[in-house]
Amino acid sequence: MEYGLVVVWAATYLALALAALPLCGALFPRFPDRGAAFALPVALAVLGVVGYLVGHLAFGWPALVAGLVVLVAGSYLVGERADADLDYRAFAESSAVFVLAFVLLVAVRAVDPAVHPIGGEKFLDYGLLRSLLRAPVLPPEDMWFAGEPVKYYYGGHLITALLTDLTFTAPRYAYNLALAGFYATVVTAAYGLAGAIADDYGVSNRLAAGLGAFFVALGANLYTAAQTLLWLLPEGLAGTVAGAVGLPQSALAWRPTEFSYWSASRVMSSEPANPDAFALITEFPIFAWLNGDLHAHMTSTGFLLLVAAICLAYWRTPAEALMRRRLLVFGAVPPLAGLVAVVNTWSFPTVLGVTWLTLAFAPATPLSLLPPRLADLVPEPARADGSGDSRADGGVALTGRQLLREELTRTGGALVLAAGLALLGLLWSLPFWLGTASGRSVGVVPGVNRSALGGLLLVHGGFLLVFVPYVARRGLVAVSQPYLTLATVVLFSLAAWSFGFAGLALFAPLLVTGWYLLRTRTDAGFETLLMIGGLGIVLLVEFLYVVEEAGPGRLNTVFKTYAQVWMLWSVAAGVMLARLTAVGRDSLPAFVGPDRSWRVAGAVLAVVLVFSTGLYAGFALPQHFERGSATANEVGPTLDAVTFVGIQHPREAEAIGWVDSLSGTPTIVTAAPGGYRWDPSTGRGASAPASLTGVPTVAGWYHERGYRGGEVFAARVDDVETIYTGSEAEQAALLAEYDVQYVYVGPAERNRYGSITVTDNAGVTVAESFDAVTIYRVDQSALAG
Repeated sequence: MEYGLVVVWAATYLALALAALPLCGALFPRFPDRGAAFALPVALAVLGVVGYLVGHLAFGWPALVAGLVVLVAGSYLVGERADADLDYRAFAESSAVFVLAFVLLVAVRAVDPAVHPIGGEKFLDYGLLRSLLRAPVLPPEDMWFAGEPVKYYYGGHLITALLTDLTFTAPRYAYNLALAGFYATVVTAAYGLAGAIADDYGVSNRLAAGLGAFFVALGANLYTAAQTLLWLLPEGLAGTVAGAVGLPQSALAWRPTEFSYWSASRVMSSEPANPDAFALITEFPIFAWLNGDLHAHMTSTGFLLLVAAICLAYWRTPAEALMRRRLLVFGAVPPLAGLVAVVNTWSFPTVLGVTWLTLAFAPATPLSLLPPRLADLVPEPARADGSGDSRADGGVALTGRQLLREELTRTGGALVLAAGLALLGLLWSLPFWLGTASGRSVGVVPGVNRSALGGLLLVHGGFLLVFVPYVARRGLVAVSQPYLTLATVVLFSLAAWSFGFAGLALFAPLLVTGWYLLRTRTDAGFETLLMIGGLGIVLLVEFLYVVEEAGPGRLNTVFKTYAQVWMLWSVAAGVMLARLTAVGRDSLPAFVGPDRSWRVAGAVLAVVLVFSTGLYAGFALPQHFERGSATANEVGPTLDAVTFVGIQHPREAEAIGWVDSLSGTPTIVTAAPGGYRWDPSTGRGASAPASLTGVPTVAGWYHERGYRGGEVFAARVDDVETIYTGSEAEQAALLAEYDVQYVYVGPAERNRYGSITVTDNAGVTVAESFDAVTIYRVDQSALAG
């Protein structure tokens, strides 16, 4: 086990966070910890933004040094000129949370460190990291499409590459140490954001922070809890319950000894009425981190919560502090939005959506951010109290007509500003959109593909158990006829469900009520905004999806968006549970029930949710540590991501090591595989020589179909086959066209192409021979023809 590297990386993370602490003090002066929990996301954001921009001139150490200089200089200038008193006790607390989460994931990865191709995107993620470490400038050359820049969002891998250089770590270890760092970063950010929101209400911010961090770090959906319940129930009753929630009959035969960490991530069907339909990907954080991809939806979530924290800082900034509010909106959000686009393009709309909601619902009107001449063009509605805030503790402060005008003014003005922020974010990441991003279209979800009620309840039910009582408790006192309103909501949900709109039945009432509460009451704050933000995403993907080849139908859309929803809802649920369990804090009129009853029910609910959502981790973590992996069982705990090659593919390990020793980005040719498996006996090499080294191959994994187009990718696959089996003239032309310098001939190539003729070409000579692999050097000037 590489304990020294663990210490080095933990110390590096904390040092970067300490360097960013003055910046956080200036950004979040009204947070109880003065932004200490966001110090590392801020530091990584600065390194990422600067590194990305400078990297287009010179990547590697020049980009890293430039990022460090900007970080240190910015903190120094802010510390000298602004009110940036540092709270080192709060920094110690957030550092403790970070270290605990970091050590946990280091332990998880140490027993299964391999970047094997099956069961995820590790070959893609590790290959991107290796390509970036070889790249002199950005964007890096695509290791699966030699001669062309990568067509994928790679910002998280870029930050990992900078950290790899900063710590002088071999990439085989940096992969898992960066993964642990991103996990600890988002757990700490959730802890800080939930605590900061709760501080507004005078409830225990540590309880809210702890619950928010728990849902991010260890929480899961209710599938495992449902399986356990069925196992405990009598057989007949278990069958009834399984049918009611849409569980397959196989779930009735489940036993704790048969637990699989994979099942809970595939709960919802793409076609609920079709038992043979493929399952949608419904990941949650602990599954993703156990699986161990260094993927975009895992590296971006810390920055998503950082944007949410900046929005909360704007929310709390008084209207008279106009310059501060403008700096938060127009100074901090655009570069972060641009970074998020490069790290995970799927999160770019969410960043803008959270910002739009903040501008629309914050106490200060969004029009106040505009120059006075522009703001005066839109008249403000009359206020009930002249405060500039239309909300009040006692109920609606405006008449119906005034409220409608207020809604149009604020929501429309916020939308215009959000559109402007989108343009600024695009400018910050312009090279990505012009050269790296690949185009997609939007499709409409067919009715048969919309989610069933049971699947939605299993995936989102844990959060709904918090949201419904929280919103209902406040909504009942915000309307003049609470019982009629409640009956209307029930009737609407039943009607929507009966017509096949289960998503509308579950989420639309919460969305509308939350929106109304944000507009009319001050006791529904930023946690409610995060709730309706997630509700909007979940509802949207019930009707629209992104058309692409990464997966059939809306599989990838649900996968990528649900990961963001989990983060927003984890923080919101932590705050809401803390308020529901608060003693004597939220007294409400008698008709909604005794306050003590609500508090007791809230405490019971918190215990039940922690147990039920934590049950998955209770099964998965012990199983993970008990079973380990072939790598850990062979060599003991390690963070070496590629040791598995020598264990599982010993006949190719030395040859791949030789490819890895090549400098720069020479083009190689390998078998063009068709799937995720590295199975040389079937001709599937998984592009291992390229994926494990970053040395580009002419045609790699079939993901390139989605990035480049099916015809373009198919043409390259055909060219690779011709290189291995065609005539000398054809081979010479293609080897020259792709500027191939090495031809890799191993078990996959022999089994895929049979008789290989390229070795007979005059310009192709043996560079190195190994047990089962021969690597040939190509002399372009000596090629026949």
